[in-house]
Amino acid sequence: MNENIALQDVHNRIYRIRGQQVMLDSDLAILYGESTKRLNQQMRRNLSRFPPDFMFQLSATEIQALRLQSATLEKGAGRGRYRKYRPFAFTEHGIAMLSSVLRSEQAIQVNIAIIRTFIKLRHALAQNRELTRRVEKIEGRLEMHETDIRLMIKDVEELKQPPERPGPPSDVI
Repeated sequence: MNENIALQDVHNRIYRIRGQQVMLDSDLAILYGESTKRLNQQMRRNLSRFPPDFMFQLSATEIQALRLQSATLEKGAGRGRYRKYRPFAFTEHGIAMLSSVLRSEQAIQVNIAIIRTFIKLRHALAQNRELTRRVEKIEGRLEMHETDIRLMIKDVEELKQPPERPGPPSDVI
């Protein structure tokens, strides 16, 4: 398995659902070289290894939202049929647990690629947050300088105005 292709392939199959980065059972099955049915059977046989923070089943609303984003859920396993059951979404920890229940060499290699991809994504997010924080800090300083410059321009404009000439006193006529 070519690591660069695998990492990109994995990256393209990661979704953000319920505020978490997850992969769907059908996408994992493709990567593992298994059927979605077999992957879910193994998961169900070992259900105690998959608490709600490791895996959850998508709601109808979440499925519809994913269908709008891409054609991922429109066809089941390339056979042109809709899925009979709502898909499961696995978090990074759930994916790691899958390798212990699938027990194939391909599952181990795929899990390594998936974990590396999640690590790279976390690193990119951390860098993005730091960059955002730095830009906001610079923007704050620019706003302060912009205000100072505006005040200085106002002062210069006032200095450019000719002084008002004193007129005759108003009580003298």
